[in-house]
Amino acid sequence: MKIAIIGGGIVGSTAAYYLAKEKEISVFLFDDEKGQATKAAAGIISPWFSKRRNKAWYKMARLGADFYQKLLQDLENDRIKNDFYEQSGVFLFKKKEEKLGELFELANIRKQEAPLIGEITLKSFDDLKEDYPYLSGFKKTLFASGGARVDGGKLVKTLQNTHKITIIHQKVSLEITENQQYMINGIVFDKVILASGAWLPSILEPLGYQVDVRPQKGQLRDYYFSKNIFNHYPVLMPEGEADIIPFPDGKVSVGASHENDMGYDLSEDKSILDTIEKEALTYFTALNQADKTEIRVGTRAYTSDFSPFFGQVPQLPNVFAASGLGSSGLTTGPLIAYQLVQLILEKTLDLEPIDYPIEKYIQKQKE
Repeated sequence: MKIAIIGGGIVGSTAAYYLAKEKEISVFLFDDEKGQATKAAAGIISPWFSKRRNKAWYKMARLGADFYQKLLQDLENDRIKNDFYEQSGVFLFKKKEEKLGELFELANIRKQEAPLIGEITLKSFDDLKEDYPYLSGFKKTLFASGGARVDGGKLVKTLQNTHKITIIHQKVSLEITENQQYMINGIVFDKVILASGAWLPSILEPLGYQVDVRPQKGQLRDYYFSKNIFNHYPVLMPEGEADIIPFPDGKVSVGASHENDMGYDLSEDKSILDTIEKEALTYFTALNQADKTEIRVGTRAYTSDFSPFFGQVPQLPNVFAASGLGSSGLTTGPLIAYQLVQLILEKTLDLEPIDYPIEKYIQKQKE
């Protein structure tokens, strides 16, 4: 079987990894390397504190966090080193600190079905100032030991470099042949996965589909330090966009922004990042001591009701798609990809497709 995957972000790369493990499947991964959300993502796995009322979304996010344990075990079984994921823990901050008590209670309730959350404690500034001297701007914080940091770029690279995957860096179009087969850039495929995120409309609209997916621009700034003195710091999650993620290599990522109505613009806007930096400095005073900084820009995919979806594209047998992951892509992406793989292999799914209905967001227009 020959399978094409369009999009080399977290969904496409995870799907490619698992499909390439199957002996009788040849996997071709197409990616033009422009605007990928995964490589410009902040990298926090900590869904348990969300107050979104969408129960289907929370289930996906919770199981998405859990799925990393399977992914890591599968990579270990393949003798592939993990240098992209670490359960570093997470500190949550609220401007109204009484809200931390509410989150503490919520987390303890959710821990019953999500033990990965780990230790949950309320800590004061005085408890932490000796071990974490660059923290400031709060009296109390909520700590969860199960929170994790992920380097999206390293994750994608790891997954793509595992099994035999043919990677083609080209812009693509999907065509249907006279024999009702699927052709991409002159190659005919048995099955296709559309993992192109915010670019999904550009692939399906020429085939007569209306696609409820819109782009959202995201920017973050990486701060590099010659001395790796923040390796033991958990992820810091203030309110707003100023998430702070210290990595073991001396890099600290801050962001990312959520910019609507910018289309597919990938230009840097330092004024937005300066505003985020100002907020982040309130909680982490070391940022202005960085040796250098770099900016990353990507494009997320959102639906009109902010819900993700996956499944077989209506009226296109053997073509599968997923999109609308938004800012939770690093958390939910690997799990969603695995569901698409299970659909292709006709195996049992962890999620009910009816809860993430693709036909709600992708509709064939009447001719």
